[in-house]
Amino acid sequence: MITVTDAARKQAQRLMEDDGKDGYFIRVGVEGGGCSGLMYQLTFDNEDREGDKAFEDNGVKVVVDKKSFLYLIGTTLDFSGGLNGKGFVFNNPNAGRTCGCGESFSL
Repeated sequence: MITVTDAARKQAQRLMEDDGKDGYFIRVGVEGGGCSGLMYQLTFDNEDREGDKAFEDNGVKVVVDKKSFLYLIGTTLDFSGGLNGKGFVFNNPNAGRTCGCGESFSL
């Protein structure tokens, strides 16, 4: 399961509303790349794909492809608007090492 904080929920809902994406959900995933080897992906989508894992937390639907799910089990999706930058933050207990910007990780 992927947990969504209040800050992430509010920001995702605001962005989807601003973009006219009614009925969309958060799609998260992992792909190779970044300075630590694996990069997080976050998009808004409205189509389920075969093999997707879907969760609902804090009133938000989150969908993950089967392969990425193995890397993201137990992750909390947060949103930071602090001085160090603004954006969605993945707090992943499976990450053995993360880069300084927090956008990539390794196991």
